[in-house]
Amino acid sequence: MIRIRRAFTIMLILFALLPVAAQRKQIGEAKTILLRGKDYAKAEKMMTDLLKDSSNLYNKRIYDIWLQAVEKQYAQLNEQMYLKQKVDTVKLFDLTKRLFTVGERLDSIDMMPDKKGKVSLEYRKDNAQRLTNYRPNLFFGGAYYVRKQNFAKAFDLFETYIDCDRQPLFDGYDLADKDPRMGEAAYWATYCGFRCADPVLTLRYAELARRDTAKLENTLQHMAEAWRKLGDDSLYRKVLWEGFCLNVKSAYFFPRLMDSYTVKGNYKDANRVVDQALKVDSLNELFLFAKSTVMLNLQRYADCLRYSERLIDVNPQSADAYYNAGIACVNIAQSIDQRKNKKQAKKMYQRALPYMEAYRRLEPNGKDKWGPALYRIYFNLNMGKQFDEIDKILKK
Repeated sequence: MIRIRRAFTIMLILFALLPVAAQRKQIGEAKTILLRGKDYAKAEKMMTDLLKDSSNLYNKRIYDIWLQAVEKQYAQLNEQMYLKQKVDTVKLFDLTKRLFTVGERLDSIDMMPDKKGKVSLEYRKDNAQRLTNYRPNLFFGGAYYVRKQNFAKAFDLFETYIDCDRQPLFDGYDLADKDPRMGEAAYWATYCGFRCADPVLTLRYAELARRDTAKLENTLQHMAEAWRKLGDDSLYRKVLWEGFCLNVKSAYFFPRLMDSYTVKGNYKDANRVVDQALKVDSLNELFLFAKSTVMLNLQRYADCLRYSERLIDVNPQSADAYYNAGIACVNIAQSIDQRKNKKQAKKMYQRALPYMEAYRRLEPNGKDKWGPALYRIYFNLNMGKQFDEIDKILKK
């Protein structure tokens, strides 16, 4: 019975050692492949197959050989490029990304404490130095995929490039401060997130992207769109204000900032925006029209008329300027007590007439706007023929 137990125990030990022996054999074969100088992809597969066994997940030797196998494949392609041979560019950038994935995994295991709680970094120094040399290709790979409009792939490479600063593997390299490309990489990551229609990705590196001052206006636009999609009105408006202050004349920031106030009927704050814009360019058609419209909504009709007339002087073909001017005159006329100041009211209707007729001429299909206004004007000016015409148009 004792002999049987001993034999059974020996068998259990032998069975336990079989996977270890197989592992050593595969590691040995992979090392031999690396020394032979060919079939590096096979060596990589042997290591990834070993990692399918959960008992191997923390084996540093496997990750080290895996990293070497990827690096050898990269070197092969790089040599082909040097010799001006045809190279699979996509494969080169995929290998670059894999170098960092494997290297960072190896470092996370390398920094794990042993049974005594001691950390002995065996690979970090050499791997960090090697990978730093490959890091620019993450940036170039991202740029390559942007040109190919593969924005998800491009984001992945730019993110890996930026994330190196956060990785313990690169402690002491101060990439955030010493790498002049960090801001540009962050901008392109922001751009790719925007093109992927993903507001979370768009915002992930947007603050860092501000360093690229040449593209700051674009960064702010992407940020604004991201906050709008996320439904954060406060941050959306905050970014619009920043962009507006950066470039008052931007065709993006001013209209959206105005809309963010006017859609909620907040014309006082909208007026604050347009006043700031007019200080920069007092003859800007968009600003003048916005000012006349805000004045109209604030029931400051005399001011509305004044800014509308200023806009007409700048652009005599501005249909909306004529409409605002005409409506302002009509509203002023309606506010007058005709029992006491009938002549004054009539003068305002007479003043409204050419503006509204000009609007009709420039916008013949806008009868829903000029129809009711001209109806009232013709009625109060006792213009029977014109009144009958408008009456028929409105009844159709």
